[in-house]
Amino acid sequence: MSEILDIAKMAKAASRQLLNLKSEIKSEILQAIGSEILARKEAIKNANSLDLKNGESAGLSTALLDRLKLTDARIEAMADGVLQLANFADPIGETIDGWRHKNGMQITKIRVPLGVLGIIYESRPNVTIDAAALALKSSNAVILRGSASAINSNKFLVELFNKTGVKFGLPQGAVQLVQNVERTAVDEMIKMHEFIDVLIPRGGKSLKEFIIKNATIPIIETGAGVCHIYVDESADLPKAVTIIKNAKTQRPSTCNSVECVLLHESVADKILPNLINELENVQIRLEGRLFENYGGFDNVELAKDEDFGAEFLDLILAVKCVKNVDEAICYINSHSSGHSDSILSEDYQNIEKFLNAIDSAVVYANASTRFSDGGEFGFGGEIGISTQKLHARGPMGLRELTTSKYIVRASGQIR
Repeated sequence: MSEILDIAKMAKAASRQLLNLKSEIKSEILQAIGSEILARKEAIKNANSLDLKNGESAGLSTALLDRLKLTDARIEAMADGVLQLANFADPIGETIDGWRHKNGMQITKIRVPLGVLGIIYESRPNVTIDAAALALKSSNAVILRGSASAINSNKFLVELFNKTGVKFGLPQGAVQLVQNVERTAVDEMIKMHEFIDVLIPRGGKSLKEFIIKNATIPIIETGAGVCHIYVDESADLPKAVTIIKNAKTQRPSTCNSVECVLLHESVADKILPNLINELENVQIRLEGRLFENYGGFDNVELAKDEDFGAEFLDLILAVKCVKNVDEAICYINSHSSGHSDSILSEDYQNIEKFLNAIDSAVVYANASTRFSDGGEFGFGGEIGISTQKLHARGPMGLRELTTSKYIVRASGQIR
């Protein structure tokens, strides 16, 4: 029996046991795990340091190393997310709707788990804890397949989760890590439709394209973040510079960081000198007509066509001019990945037009795109940020990891 098949069978069995796991037990498990994460902070960093060392030797980029790194603050954030989840209301069994049939039958629509989740992700080991905790709270079993670059961190975190959890009633097989880091393991996993109910890939474009092309399991696409900010002619420009700087530099390796800024042609010359100076550590790629005037700055380069619509995940920003809000909307809907886009404006009509017309999962007015995050939205974490429209969209918290079923209570009725 292959590793994947063995794991998948165990997960399916565990998903049946999770259906009967009481809410208070799930909360108790999560509280214990959150506390254990804090208590084992140094051990977690030691495991993570092995991955960082291997990553440096393998020549991983600064951005990828940042995604891989677990600092004290990031470990504490992981623990805090788990502890928050422990106190959240349990979505399982929640009544969504209910009515009485004309023949007297009582029909109730309730929330139930998806079953077995397959999470395939790259680099960020905090996803391991986020996904495991959310899966447990929503009574789903989960199969985790991280990248080779984070294998030591992921193994330690899954072992911590399971060793702590089983003491309080976590079913065996509820949270499992695929330790085979070869692509063949992904190829096998994405065809386990008999055992895995939903695949949630989080990673680069090539990984997602491979999974979409080859999977035999329903997929929720997440994470591709080609995010835009449009600076309208009425924008508060000092505020706009601050927002753009945060959206690009606060953590550039994340999918909710801005990758392209659109400037209304009437404000381009007013904002660009200050923006270029404030983003001195960012490589700013300007379209031709802007580059003609600002190409003399050390951090400015002439943009190429492929820079517009690119996900840099690094300290790189593409900038271009547009004539008005309508052109901005058209451009964003053509180039965005459907993740998060923002307008900076003081014009109510333009704001409402933008918010209504942009076809993305999260649309902002006068805020950084960096808020597109399950924790920031009050979900206690996220399984990913869905950029598609069916089943779930945007940050995926507990309710996005459930489906529904109908319970019909009757007394002998026939049709």
